[in-house]
Amino acid sequence: MARILGVDIPRNKVMRVALTSLYGVGPQVAVEVLEKANIELNRNSNELTEEEVQTIRKILEEEYTVEGDLRREVGLNIKRLKDLGCYRGIRHRRGLPVRGQRTSTNARTRKGKAVAIAGKKSVKSMK
Repeated sequence: MARILGVDIPRNKVMRVALTSLYGVGPQVAVEVLEKANIELNRNSNELTEEEVQTIRKILEEEYTVEGDLRREVGLNIKRLKDLGCYRGIRHRRGLPVRGQRTSTNARTRKGKAVAIAGKKSVKSMK
């Protein structure tokens, strides 16, 4: 099993798919990296030699921001927005959707499980 940037590449997968297990490497970047390293796109991850793993690792380290560096950069960007107190930072702080989605319905992924309000009854039952 190959390790690239501290992450184990999945076994027995096509390399263009296996590389997407790295944070910050999507399908397009994976294809670009494999083309620069002169490795077939449909080659299996079990078939890689140590030299090919080294070339992939070198290309990713030099030309792309991935894994720990990218996570740190994203975290610092979010922290900067929170410290500024801008709208997006406040939304991050409160755990609400940041990109303009509606919150009256939906948004359960960001807001968490719905909590019922105790003692609230409908208007018809009070008459």
